[in-house]
Amino acid sequence: MRFQDIPGQEEIKQKLRDALKRDHVAHAQLFAGPDGSPNLAMALAFATYLNCANRTETDACGECPSCVKNAKLVHPDLHFIFPTSATPKFKREDATSDKFLTEWRSFVLSMPYGNVTDWSFHFGWENKQVIIPRKESRNIINSLALKSFEGSYKIMLVWLPELMNVNAANGILKILEEPPEKTIFLMVSNDANRLLTTIISRTQILRIPAFTDEEIKESLEAKEGLSLEKIGQIAYLAEGNLRVATHLADGDVNEVQELFKNWMRLCFTWDFKGMTKMADDFQKSGKEQQKSLFNAGTKVLRDTLINQFEAKDLMRVPDSEAGFIQNFGKVFNPEKIAMVTPKLEEAHYHIERNANAKILFLDLSLSIAQIARSN
Repeated sequence: MRFQDIPGQEEIKQKLRDALKRDHVAHAQLFAGPDGSPNLAMALAFATYLNCANRTETDACGECPSCVKNAKLVHPDLHFIFPTSATPKFKREDATSDKFLTEWRSFVLSMPYGNVTDWSFHFGWENKQVIIPRKESRNIINSLALKSFEGSYKIMLVWLPELMNVNAANGILKILEEPPEKTIFLMVSNDANRLLTTIISRTQILRIPAFTDEEIKESLEAKEGLSLEKIGQIAYLAEGNLRVATHLADGDVNEVQELFKNWMRLCFTWDFKGMTKMADDFQKSGKEQQKSLFNAGTKVLRDTLINQFEAKDLMRVPDSEAGFIQNFGKVFNPEKIAMVTPKLEEAHYHIERNANAKILFLDLSLSIAQIARSN
């Protein structure tokens, strides 16, 4: 991964390049960004840039032995810590990152913008809780006790430190504050609010923003079979999340939008038979499509509210959806939107945690129907 592989984000890239140029690279950095942002990709690109033998003013060369190894995530001075779970072969405490490096490399190379759910499904842990166990703190200390093999810097990349066992987090505080010379911690978090304050206080925080619509479009332009209209629809629905944009690009973005519209019609007309049939179909669909439906609903409610208050500078609705937003607002006023929005967010939360999809969807449908038809 190099800077050029990440669309946009020029300000962040320049901050990282300037830090190395001035020899002010912080020994512990926290790449904090939302789900679907380039926080992991940026950390990997920076790691490549740090140890590149022929780096330019703007990027790593991509051709030196260090860059070739980093591209395959096999550089001997790049170490990884990430959440894991127990397997038939390893108990919970013994399921450390070094046991799953092959699977980890495969995951990152195929889904650099993936999240912990994608990682769980990639390995087959979808019904298990993944954490960074206590034993990892000793592994970190032991790995960094050795001198670098061939790079200028020895790098420890910790993915999702918010999932670290409390004892493990406390166990790395000393080395995080005073690491060996030329050692860099790159901590990549999707929810920095869950980190221990003692961890945050020892890092330099780099806020990685979500992608802009234009950056999402730039990334999708390389995909075959996507029209400009469809790319625009995906950018609107993704809301800066390249992970979501990739899933939508691989599926049918129109299907999600039409599914939501049909769902709202069933709710408003109190078509119980139709809602039950849709609940059956919803249960059979994949988790990503289920979450996409709720995300689409949240976006419609937000854009309806913006339209009602005529905040035109905040409007992002494609022309193809403007008519539906206008009609939707005739049913859902601001008070009703305030009632429905938290229900969609709560449903999304429970789907993430493997709730019964059919029961959840039917209950949500009946709640929305009651709100829609209320005076």
